[in-house]
Order: sequence, then structure tokens, then C-alpha cells
Amino acid sequence: MRLFWKDQLPLLLFYLIQIILVPVLYWISGENRPPAIMLYGVLLSGVILLLYLGYRYVQHRRLYALLSFPNNMLVDHLTPLGDVPLPEAVNELLRNMDRQYQDKLNVNVRQMDQHIVFINRWVHQMKTPLSVIQLTLEDLEDETASSIQEELEKLRKGLEMVIYTSRLDRFEDDLHVESLILRKIVSEVVSENRRLFIRRGVYVNIQVDAGFRVYSDAKWLIFMLTQILTNAVNYTAGSGKAVTISAQRLGNDTILEISDQGIGISKEDLKRVFNPYFTGERGRQYHESTGMGLYLVKEICTKLGHAVLLESQPEAGTTVRIIFNGNTQRQ
Repeated sequence: MRLFWKDQLPLLLFYLIQIILVPVLYWISGENRPPAIMLYGVLLSGVILLLYLGYRYVQHRRLYALLSFPNNMLVDHLTPLGDVPLPEAVNELLRNMDRQYQDKLNVNVRQMDQHIVFINRWVHQMKTPLSVIQLTLEDLEDETASSIQEELEKLRKGLEMVIYTSRLDRFEDDLHVESLILRKIVSEVVSENRRLFIRRGVYVNIQVDAGFRVYSDAKWLIFMLTQILTNAVNYTAGSGKAVTISAQRLGNDTILEISDQGIGISKEDLKRVFNPYFTGERGRQYHESTGMGLYLVKEICTKLGHAVLLESQPEAGTTVRIIFNGNTQRQ
């Protein structure tokens, strides 16, 4: 209704000027008209104006309602605005714009799907030569082979990050939730990254009860733990330090905690550690940091229905907690 009156404001102003102008013209011309006659004319024209405005509002009420609350408009289900020329023209314009938008959206979706397929194929193709090189290096024990082995592991983890990032938008298509033995998953992740721990001189202390079970996706959970452990080791300077992995029950929840003795995170960076591509002050010291690890952990936890928390102090280490909300069991 407010939009209707705003639209009719010029007409009302024009009518008001006309009502004032008629008595002025009579006065200038010297004609003496009874005030009652002039008042009758004003009332008559006012009634005609109100009838016109009412008719106009009835014709365009759907259009005004649509324009007054555009956020509630669903273009895919536009209701007819009437056979009146202006609302019908607006309705047709919106439908044309929606068709163009849908066409562009479909093109972008197809291009994105093709890009994801290409990335996945490329990553799988790159894994084959990496596996061949890794098998070849297993027969060598010199320092050069060890250095190449380290770079191969970085490449492998980088490729895994690429493929998991591309799958994030199609998460539901690549999801299999089941009851998992938490200690078994943790031990598998530690075993896969044992070379990294050995090279860094960092040992792992696993304090996870063998009876703890959680409902999650094994593949995504392993990927998350790999990202967290890789960060814990890379940001731990000096040999002889430990990364502790523990778990505890809190009501119906299970809390998995990964604590390191690394360089920690500055206070001003804590609020942004889960932002994509954010490396922070400490991350810049580690030049291979992409700023995507914790972001992916946060996104995956959200999609799996888990929660992730992080606590850290400079030079005092970092603790990451994954909370499996109310979906745990104990044998």
C-alpha cells in the first residue's frame, strides 16, 4: 500500500494544485460563485479521484505487493499479475530474466562439472608416476633418496587436497557414514605419516580407548586427521617433542583431541585460522603452507555434523578438538 501511494503522489499533487487553481481563476475573472458550488465541485472531483485510485489499486495490487517484498518472490513460481498491461509486462520481464539466469547458471554448472571431472582424472593420472617413483626409491637408502621421498609425500598430500577440495561441492555423493573404531582410524593415519614423524624427530603418543566408536565417514575422517597431524608436525620445531592424540567421553559426545608442542598461533590469528587461504603470521614461517588444511577440516566437520575447536598460544603449542556430537558408542 505504501508503494502505491508513493507511485500516485504526483497525481495527488497535481489534483491539489488543480483544486486550488479553480477558485483562484474565478476570483481573477471577477465571477462571483457561491462557495457551496465550488465545494460541491471539489467533493465531486474528489470522489471521482478516489474511485479512480481504488480501481487502479485493484488492478495493480499484486504488482505492488510483489515490488514491496522482493525477497519473498520466487521467480520459478510467479503468480499471474493480471491482464493489465503494466503488471503483465513486468511479469513477462521477470520470466525472461529468470530464463536467461537459469541458462547461464546451467552453463556454469556444466563447466564446473567438467572442470571437476578433469581435475579428478588429472590427479589420478599423477598418482601413478608418483607410486612408481616411490617404489623405485624403496630400494635406495642414501640421503638423496630420502630427500626425494619427502618431496613425493608432499606431492601426494597436495594432490589429495586438490581432489578432496573438488569433491566438497558434491559431498553427499561421496559420503558413507558408519560406526568406526576411533583408535583404529587414528593408528591408520599415524602409520601412513610415520615417515614424516621420523624425519621431524617427533613422536606420537596415542591415548585413545580401543572401545570408543564414532559415527563418521572413514575416508573424510582420515583426510581431516591427516591435515591436522601434518600441521602439528610441520609447526613443531626441534626433535624429541611429541604430538598427543587422546579421546574422552563427555555425556553422549566423544571428543578427539590432537595436541602438539609447536610454535603455536598468535592471538590475533585465532579467529581466522579456519578461513580459506589464511596462513597467518606463523604460517608464513612455513613457506609450503596453503592455508586450506584447517578450512577443509572445518567444512568437512560441518557437513558430517561434527564440531571442531582450536586453542593455541605462541610457543606453547596448539590443540585441535573434533567433537562427535551425540553419535558415539562404547563397546
